[in-house]
Amino acid sequence: MLNRKLFLGFMALTLIASISLTSSVEDVLALQIGVPLDQALVYNGGESANPRDYDPATTYSAGDKLVFSGLVSLDPRLNITPDLAETWEVSGDGTIYTFKIRENAKFHNGRDVTAQDVVFSWERAASPELASDTVLTYLVDIVGVREKALGQADTISGLKVIDEKTLQVTIDAPKPYFLMKLTFPTSYIVDKDNVAQGEEWVRQPNGTGPYKLTEWKSYEYIIYEANQDFYLGAPSIPYVVYKIYAGDDVRLFETGDIDIAGVGLYDVDRMLNPTEPLNANLVTGVNLCTSYVVFDTTKPPFDDVNVRKAFSMAFDRQRYVDVLYRGVALPAVGLYPPGLPGFSYELQGLPYDPAQARELLEQSKYGGAEGLPEIVYTNSGVGSYVGGTVAALAEMWEQYLGVKIKVENIDFNFYYQQLFSGNHGQIFDGGWCADYPDPENFADVLFHSDVPQNFGGYSNSELDTLLEAARIEPDVTKRIAMYQEAERIIVEDAPVLFTTHSLSYQLIQPYVKGFAYTPISISSERYMWLEGK
Repeated sequence: MLNRKLFLGFMALTLIASISLTSSVEDVLALQIGVPLDQALVYNGGESANPRDYDPATTYSAGDKLVFSGLVSLDPRLNITPDLAETWEVSGDGTIYTFKIRENAKFHNGRDVTAQDVVFSWERAASPELASDTVLTYLVDIVGVREKALGQADTISGLKVIDEKTLQVTIDAPKPYFLMKLTFPTSYIVDKDNVAQGEEWVRQPNGTGPYKLTEWKSYEYIIYEANQDFYLGAPSIPYVVYKIYAGDDVRLFETGDIDIAGVGLYDVDRMLNPTEPLNANLVTGVNLCTSYVVFDTTKPPFDDVNVRKAFSMAFDRQRYVDVLYRGVALPAVGLYPPGLPGFSYELQGLPYDPAQARELLEQSKYGGAEGLPEIVYTNSGVGSYVGGTVAALAEMWEQYLGVKIKVENIDFNFYYQQLFSGNHGQIFDGGWCADYPDPENFADVLFHSDVPQNFGGYSNSELDTLLEAARIEPDVTKRIAMYQEAERIIVEDAPVLFTTHSLSYQLIQPYVKGFAYTPISISSERYMWLEGK
C-alpha cells in the first residue's frame, strides 16, 4: 500500500466502473486474464506512472513485498523474523552483524541468492547514479554508505563477503533498531542482470519473494503467481490479482469482484452499523500514521517560530476532523500515533486559540499579517483543483489570521521527488506511516537536522543532541523517555502542524482465512489461504 511512508502523495484515482464476475469455478477473472476465480486473491488498486515507485531502492512506499524480499522482515505481530537470512550473529560491541543466507534462497529464475547479491543491491541503492532518496534514511547506519552515496567511494566499506552465503555488515554505532531498518524496501535484494535491462525491468522483475509477477497490463490488471520454490515454503494462495482502477472498493466487494476492500469515509458509518450485512466482514484498526502540514523553516515567514505557532494555533483540529473526516480519524497534537512505543496521552499540544495566534503573529518579526510575504501551499493534485483539506486550512488561516494562501499542485506521481528536490512552497502536505515500530522512525528520521526527510529544513541543536544519544541508548525505558522529550521539543518549536492520525476500515470476504490486520505493511498474503471460495 502506499502505505508508505510519506503516505499522502501517491494515491490511486478511483474510476467508477464495476466489472462483474460469474460464479462458475471454470470461469476466469474479468478481462479474460486466465486466472481461475477460486484460486485467486483479488484486490482493487492503482498504478503509478513513475517507474521509480516500483524499484525497491527508490520507492517511497512499502514496496512490492510479493515480489521482493530482504534479509529480515516483520511478521504479523511486527516482530523481526528471519527472511533471506536464516540466522545472524551480533558482535559484543553491537556494531558487527554476520548474516547467514539460506541455502535454498533463490531468485525466481532459479539462481541462488548469494552474499554478493546483497552487496550489489545495497551498493546499487547507494550509487549516485540511481540517486535514491531513501538510502540515507534506511542504510546510512552501515559504514561507508554515506560516502558511496555522496560519490566519495566506489564501494560500501562496511560490507564484507565472508563466503558465498555469509555477509558481514559493520554499522557506525550499536543501534537497537538497525535490523528494523532492513525491513524497508531499500535493502531488498535485486538481480544484477535483471536491473541492467533498463528502467522498465520493474515490469518483469526477477525477485526473491513469495510471488512472481507474471503479467502486467497497464490500467487493467497485474497478476502474481505463487513462487513454488520460495525458501520459506510455497504460499497457499496460487494467485494474487490487482485490478487497476476497476471502480469503488465497496461496490466491487459487494458484487464479489474483489476479496479485500478498503472502506472510504462515506461508507464507514454504514459499515459500523450492526444491522448492515457487511458489518460482519469489517476489520478495524488504528494505523501507525500521522498527518501534518510542513512549514519550510528556511523561508520567510516560517523562519520565525512565532509565525509557525500562530498558524498552528489558528487551526481548529476537532472541527477539521468532524467535517472533513466525518469523525473517522483521531486529532493529532503530536508526532507519535497511538500504538507506537513512546505515544503519550499526557502530551500537551499547541492549543486552538485564535486570539493567542493573532498575538503571536504580531509579536513576530513580520509584525502581523500585513507584513507577511506571499505564502504558497504546495499540494499533490491535478490542475487548479484545491482539495478539501487544503481549502479548510486556507479558510481558517484567512478567517483567524487574515492571511491568504496561494495553492499550487504537483502531479502526485512525482510529488515526493519534488519535495526531495526542494521544489515546493513555504507550506506543503506531509505525513508519515511507521516503517517499523520504534519512535526513532518518526523523530530522528523526520526532524534531525542532518536527515534527507527533513523537508522543512528544521534545525534544533538541543533536539539533535538528544536524538543522537537516543540512537545508542541500550535501556528501553530511557530510550522511550528520550523520544518523548524529543516530541515535546518538536511540538513547542512547531516545524509542522499536526492534523490527524488515520484509522483503518477493511472488508474481508469470509472465505479469506488467516487475515491479520497490521498497521505496518508486511507480506501478509503468504500467511493467508482461501477456503470455500
